[in-house]
Amino acid sequence: MSVAPKKLSERPAPVEQSAADVLADVLDSMRLTTLMHGGFDLGAPWGLRFPGIEAAHLIVVGQGRARLELDGERTPSTLAAGDLALLPLGGSYSLRDAEGSPLHVLGQGECERNRTVGPIRVGGDGDRTRLVTGSFQFGTTSRAPLFKKLPRVLHVAADDPDAASSLASTVQLLLAESASPRPGTTVIMARLAEILLVQALRTHVEKPGLCSLVDPPIAKALALIHERPAEDWSVERLATAVALSRSGFAARFSTIVGDPPLEYLARWRMTKAAQSLRETALSLGEIARQVGYQSEASFNRAFKRWEGVAPGTYRRERRPRLG
Repeated sequence: MSVAPKKLSERPAPVEQSAADVLADVLDSMRLTTLMHGGFDLGAPWGLRFPGIEAAHLIVVGQGRARLELDGERTPSTLAAGDLALLPLGGSYSLRDAEGSPLHVLGQGECERNRTVGPIRVGGDGDRTRLVTGSFQFGTTSRAPLFKKLPRVLHVAADDPDAASSLASTVQLLLAESASPRPGTTVIMARLAEILLVQALRTHVEKPGLCSLVDPPIAKALALIHERPAEDWSVERLATAVALSRSGFAARFSTIVGDPPLEYLARWRMTKAAQSLRETALSLGEIARQVGYQSEASFNRAFKRWEGVAPGTYRRERRPRLG
């Protein structure tokens, strides 16, 4: 059961769009594991087929060009030196210097070795291409708020005017580390890759018309939900808070975000509950109240419908083991 509703006349306190960093909230709530495949030194003709793992993928081109082919997509993307591509929804993919070049299928062991011994060399004696790839595994990506509306490829070109000025520097640091492995290189590369992940997502969400975070009323509604998930929000209360009609707000939110408002609210509550179960020692009752449930029993039922297991089981299975 949700927290008792307030009267509609009790309008929520105004929240500035910047008050809740929704993108940071979403990323912080997801368990992130970075898997660096490392660097590749490639001579034309060349092609790479990457193992199909459930993860988001990062590709950074240091020299030359690469043709990115996603399974199920007819039109490839062309990546130039200094570009990065993020595949936030995962999926199998290949990289080649040109259409029809033979593919070298990378095995899992080959990717593991590549993290520590330097670039893998593949291809012929033609034009050189150097690139770095990696993957990110999230605990809740498939159901994470905001991720379902992302495109399959986020391509950030080296000369993209909307990209942060620091992005080029981060790309160069990652390429330099991959070229000359030293003690600590794998840790540094993983951290730099995480920075590039956030920079790529931020470049995308800040483009007008592409994301809910730059639509003022919807951004404000998301900020309210993220700042106060325990509040007994209704569609009408959220609409009033952002100065839209109920029907206009509901339609606009669903179109832009990809979920109806209350479904997004439920999704966010369960995401935050899962994070608390993994990362804190709070009791189930305390977590239930934090995400809008007065009854631990109703929270248990909702969480089990969402995650497939009871909160206590989820906590035992997902908490980091010490020692």
